[in-house]
Parts: sequence; structure tokens; C-alpha cells
Amino acid sequence: MVQAWYMDKSADDPRRPHRGEPARPVGLEQLRGLGVLYWKLDADKYENDPELEKIRKERNYSWTDVITICKDKLPNYEEKIKMFYEEHLHLDDEIRYILDGSGYFDVRDKEDRWIRIFMEKGDMITLPAGIYHRFTLDEKNYVKAMRLFVGDPVWTAYNRPADHFEARGQYLEFLAQTA
Repeated sequence: MVQAWYMDKSADDPRRPHRGEPARPVGLEQLRGLGVLYWKLDADKYENDPELEKIRKERNYSWTDVITICKDKLPNYEEKIKMFYEEHLHLDDEIRYILDGSGYFDVRDKEDRWIRIFMEKGDMITLPAGIYHRFTLDEKNYVKAMRLFVGDPVWTAYNRPADHFEARGQYLEFLAQTA
């Protein structure tokens, strides 16, 4: 089951959990209200998983690759980690399936507060186009993830402020409808 919580305001090492005090857990229903989707799958059989294939077919996730994020495997590791942690949005959904290791996706709630989502082996998440978010490894400094896309991959991140994009406007309309 997904683990998510409101973050503290500490500027300490982003790889730490940063649980707010008092603890304020966030459930799947609240994440769905932000447009965030979550599945728990069997990462050991990702290459031949009928459940993954069903999700891909239903959601038109036609393109995939696998990325390993650690010092030994990712070129320009330090630069990329900083880039992933910059608050940004995409014009398309961001879909990630954790095959090994762990890390955190942080998303903004409707009041612009950070929610931290802990992702570990078997967790798959979809962040909607237009949501402000960021990613970091946890203190284990390792994650292997499948990236999924509808159609050809688009890697462009737009750092905040990026409110002028149509995807952001559509996302804000979605939030207004779920209020």
C-alpha cells in the first residue's frame, strides 16, 4: 500500500523522509483527488505481467524504457539528481514503475503544500500533466524504474512558475471540479 504524508518545512537533506510533525498521513483517496494514480504490482515479473499489460492497454501506455538512478549507472548523476528535485511540471502524464530500490515523489496539494509519496519496488504511479512535482532518491541512493508514455516519450520539464501552459490550466480545472 502506498505511503504518503505531508512534509515538514526543513531544508535538510531531501533524501530523508521529512515527515511533518504532528504526522499527517495522506491516503489513496486524497491522492486520487489530486489526479495521482497508484498501483501495486509484482516487479519481479514486470516483463510478462498480465496486470501491467492490462493497465498499459487501458491507459494507452505504448512506450517504455528502464532507467537506473545511482552514481555508478547514471551519467551526470549529481546534475540529474538536482534537476529531478527542482519543482516542475510536464505537459504529459509522468508514469513510473519502481522495479527495484526506492525514492520519493513530492506533489503539491490544492493549498500548495508538499505531499511526499514513498515509492518502492512494485509501486507504479501516474502524475497528471500539469501537476507541480519533484523526485529524489531516499538515503539508499538507488532506484531502477520503468518509464511509460502514451506515444513517443517527451522528457521536457518546465520549472515553476509554469502556469501559462495549457496542461497547467487543465490541471487546475480538474482540481476545481474535484473540490
